[in-house]
Amino acid sequence: MRGDRTLDRIPGPPPKDGAEAIAAAGGLHNYQRKLHAEHGPVVRLALPGGDVAVSVADPVLLEATAGIDKRPDELFAFLEPLQEAGNLQTLPADEHTPWRRVLLTVLAGRPSHEAHFARFTELTVDLADRWERQGSVELQKDLSELSLRMICAYALGGGLSPERSAHVVSAFEDVLTEHQAQPRAALAYLRGTVDDVLAAPERGDLVAALAEAGMSPARIRDSVLMIMLAAHHTTGVAISWTLYLLSRHPSAADRATAEVDAVLAGRAVPDYADLRRMTYLDRVLKEAMRLYPPGPYGARETTEEVTLGEYTVPPGTTIFYPFWAVHMNPECWPEPERFDPDRFTPEASAGRPRLAHIPFGFGPRSCEGAALAMVEARLVLAVLLKRLRFRLTPGQTITPIERFVLWAQNDIRMDVTPRSG
Repeated sequence: MRGDRTLDRIPGPPPKDGAEAIAAAGGLHNYQRKLHAEHGPVVRLALPGGDVAVSVADPVLLEATAGIDKRPDELFAFLEPLQEAGNLQTLPADEHTPWRRVLLTVLAGRPSHEAHFARFTELTVDLADRWERQGSVELQKDLSELSLRMICAYALGGGLSPERSAHVVSAFEDVLTEHQAQPRAALAYLRGTVDDVLAAPERGDLVAALAEAGMSPARIRDSVLMIMLAAHHTTGVAISWTLYLLSRHPSAADRATAEVDAVLAGRAVPDYADLRRMTYLDRVLKEAMRLYPPGPYGARETTEEVTLGEYTVPPGTTIFYPFWAVHMNPECWPEPERFDPDRFTPEASAGRPRLAHIPFGFGPRSCEGAALAMVEARLVLAVLLKRLRFRLTPGQTITPIERFVLWAQNDIRMDVTPRSG
């Protein structure tokens, strides 16, 4: 909200338009970390245009905001061109809650994960085969495409031909990279593809559940496209950062690889049940998402007064969840820049605040696909670590930037070799 004097007590930089300061810091994700390092766990900041927001990096104070079910309309307006049945990211709670409930019954359920596991494995093996032939790869480019192919298979079913699947990937990239120009042809193609799935006699779990819940075809189509948008880069960049960190920490890479070998016991790929037995690999992935959360921040809008420690935030205030800054809070994470998967052992995790690690957000607007993303990521890592060795190509500077997710600016190039070679 603009110019509310009750926010003046909150520490922060001098009030001015925030666009210049955000740009100078290299993006809002960096700016938030800088502000919290300078001003503490609750910070007031100016947004582009002059509106004042509050950013909260203390996991205990975040609990006071955990029930908020409203996103700021202005911050999510850029998604409106992609949707015809209302902006699903900013639906009011009475519409959003039943929609979310239906999604969770599918996306968070083991039966749905198991039903698609074989197809996910097939897609991953195809990538590993190609990487073994290439020898040199760009992690984010290829893993993001794999992530999109997985969510297309999941959301649109297995009835798409390889040619049409490739066209979906290309069209969705056009939509993602040129959304402000509204690439009409690509968007029309994606909507038409989802319409064809809706008209088919056999539907995937997700489409079937939304249809059975009584959603209109337009709302189902928008829901599927939003899930594709949310999942497109998330899993791919999480795996990319994990492989990057393992390449820099050989002892952790050896330990993760040894665990994969032991669990698979000579098999090339895991079964669904095997993933639960790869406990160290799970810790590696969680630590990677702590250091490089796929989405570096989230935002909510208060609908009533909220108390944050000694401060009171009025209704209508934008509250930022700076996930990256939360994950770097030294009160919860000693030596926060250090890579240490054993932070996530049960013993080390005991007593840590619930919201100290929030790579998928929290509360009623958290990511509905979090459980599915973790299944995909652990599967891909297990297959790749079983097959290949990864060495960071020399001469790179890896700079995290925000591009829908926390992205390495010039990708992450790896030299890969077969483990048997």
